[in-house]
Amino acid sequence: MARPLSSVGISGGTLPNDAGQVWHEYDISSYTTRVTTTKRPEQAIIDWILRDTGYEAWHIEPLGVLSAGNRTLRVYHTPDMQKRVADVVERFTSSDAATYTFSMRVVTLDSPNWRTLAQRLLRPVPVHTSGVNAWLLPKENAAIMLGELRRRNDYREHSSPYLMVNNGQSTVVSAMRARSYIRDVVPRADVPTGFEATPGQVDEGFALDFSPLLSVDRRMIDATIKCEIDQIEKMIPVMVEVATQASPRQRTKIESPQMSHYRFHERFRWPVDQVLVVGLGMVALPIPVDGAPLVRGVPLPIGNTPARADMLIFIECRGPAVSASNSGTVARPPLSETKNYRGRY
Repeated sequence: MARPLSSVGISGGTLPNDAGQVWHEYDISSYTTRVTTTKRPEQAIIDWILRDTGYEAWHIEPLGVLSAGNRTLRVYHTPDMQKRVADVVERFTSSDAATYTFSMRVVTLDSPNWRTLAQRLLRPVPVHTSGVNAWLLPKENAAIMLGELRRRNDYREHSSPYLMVNNGQSTVVSAMRARSYIRDVVPRADVPTGFEATPGQVDEGFALDFSPLLSVDRRMIDATIKCEIDQIEKMIPVMVEVATQASPRQRTKIESPQMSHYRFHERFRWPVDQVLVVGLGMVALPIPVDGAPLVRGVPLPIGNTPARADMLIFIECRGPAVSASNSGTVARPPLSETKNYRGRY
């Protein structure tokens, strides 16, 4: 028999308020009805509240409650915490909190020596992750920098330059491919060889998760950036015995993948009229779906020499995707067109 819980307390329909907690309900329908790209747009509000207030604040004393439906956000916490929650909610429900257009370019180069010429354009910003750098540039300077990088033979882009992102929601840019291999063998008396190969599959490539949230006055961007890169450095062969009566010395090959994994997760805040550039350093070279090399002249990882590249992420906010006078998407020039930025920013 299952043992009963040692003690169960029943509050009689009231919540503890030793720290002066209060119950607030926030109308979030003005935001959730606009977002049609996901089934649960309210989850983004929950995620950003947790980022701003800290996950632990809702799991330790004083007692707190955080719950969201499609139209209402319900919060039980101290007045100070309620104020912080209200600030986040306002950033979502403000009348201007519509879909915004962002340019996010993922770039790789063979060598970090691009900084020799570009360093004069870069203004460093703090980064907590070891080996990672980040900089801010005016939009004109970012366009100049991209133009110079494109002159290099080892320059390669891996993402669409335009992203349509609902304020506070997330979008993912990825390039993955599956690599098949033989991971094991299983004895089978009913097959001629006496064994059956067990196939395995490893996905390699990169996935970049971007979640932006604008300030109420639309002058600042808060954004979380997560990047995951998986690369097969090489397949290590292993010969195993699969002896049968007919072939007592029979052997076959299985493989063990030698993997390289890279993980990055950080939050940045910068003005909307600036471009954020994040340099991840010399990381495992991502692999596209078609299996072609991502950098001209650099072969796919083979043998004992896995490819590495300096990976850069350029992020620019291009403003609302829909204008007040036109329900269609606003067409904007790409970041690379340096001549179009003169006098516009």
